[in-house]
Amino acid sequence: MADTPEAIKKSVRTYMLVGSVLFIGTIITVLVATVPILDVGIHGFDKWDCILGLTIATIKASLVAFIFMHLNHEKKAVYWLFGSGLCMVCSLAGLTALAMGDPIFDNFFYSGR
Repeated sequence: MADTPEAIKKSVRTYMLVGSVLFIGTIITVLVATVPILDVGIHGFDKWDCILGLTIATIKASLVAFIFMHLNHEKKAVYWLFGSGLCMVCSLAGLTALAMGDPIFDNFFYSGR
């Protein structure tokens, strides 16, 4: 916690800087989604646009977690819990992608419609 006026000013400066970066990140996300010249990959929404959008969102979420939620001052146990949650989300997304890539075509699951 900030005990002196200088530390409070430094904290306010940090929060304003991070808030500005988040605002700029939001503007970049909107511009990438709407301006055709900033479209990456083929024209229209494709996997490269998804990767770019998720990268920007990950950076913004990390800034919020580390600065505004004060995770940068926590003990290592919190990092292990946070990291294990991220690993679980990534593994569930990977399993979902594998299941979509190899669907079940059995009469019990697929009625032929």
